[in-house]
Amino acid sequence: MLALEDVTFAYAGSNPYCFSMTAEAGTVTAIRGASGAGKSTLLDLVAGFLAPASGVVRIGGQDVTALPPERRPVSILFQSETLFEHLSAARNVALGLPRPDAARVEAALAEVGLADLGPQRAATLSGGQKQRVALARTLLRDRPVLLLDEPFSALDDDTRATTRTLVRDLTLKHRWATVLVTHHADDIAAIADRVYVLQGGTLRAQP
Repeated sequence: MLALEDVTFAYAGSNPYCFSMTAEAGTVTAIRGASGAGKSTLLDLVAGFLAPASGVVRIGGQDVTALPPERRPVSILFQSETLFEHLSAARNVALGLPRPDAARVEAALAEVGLADLGPQRAATLSGGQKQRVALARTLLRDRPVLLLDEPFSALDDDTRATTRTLVRDLTLKHRWATVLVTHHADDIAAIADRVYVLQGGTLRAQP
């Protein structure tokens, strides 16, 4: 489980944010709000890219507020997933692993529906396939929190629907606490178990 307990943050010259929320394992929690409302700031606080002025961030009951990003058990998918274009899909999945294991990489690619594309260069992949490569990379890192920052926005309607379903299925299977930031009501309706609205610097749970 992910929990933010009265987490506050303020940029210079702006009003402070105050975030309190929970995201349960095996569920998708959506954060809805206007542009500039602070949705990406919230994700940055969870990931450790920003340090709160006060409050506590917990993952699995552990206080991770003081941990740097590289030590937090958090994965992030962005709107446009950046891969090393000259490397194969399999090499991109394996990057950063202390002991790359070809069998595990192949199994992760198969789980996201890319069983035959491991040798293919990332530059030749579609947007949806690149997001699946990023999800395969997440599988191998075994991190309980997945942050999604508008990950479906650049995809066509059919690819968007299948990728959403894949995220939902993997969240359930691997018991991730998935947090989705999006402007799109159809994304929320399709996969969110719980919705928070971010307005005026604070979060409130949507009934």
